[in-house]
Amino acid sequence: MIIYNTTINIHESVHDAWFKWVQETYIPGILATQKFQKARMVKVLVDEEMGGITYSVQFETDSKENLIKFYKEDFDHFENEAKKLFGELMLTFKTELELISEH
Repeated sequence: MIIYNTTINIHESVHDAWFKWVQETYIPGILATQKFQKARMVKVLVDEEMGGITYSVQFETDSKENLIKFYKEDFDHFENEAKKLFGELMLTFKTELELISEH
């Protein structure tokens, strides 16, 4: 299993609008691409010096090929929408993870 992880720090001034967008548009939209089977959103329990609230949004897929297809076919749409809506009030970084084992 491959996990596509996006860690996001969102400024408090747009937090509520961003949270609604992530829950109602971003996550459902990415799942609708049918390249991922499951998503989860977790809050990162850290006090950032720069402020803001940090979350991790994770999407699970069964193959690296699906992730590559997502990057080629869908990524820019979601990235551009987020930048248009929240701009510099949202800082992100992405990580690709491979599940080794669960216990």
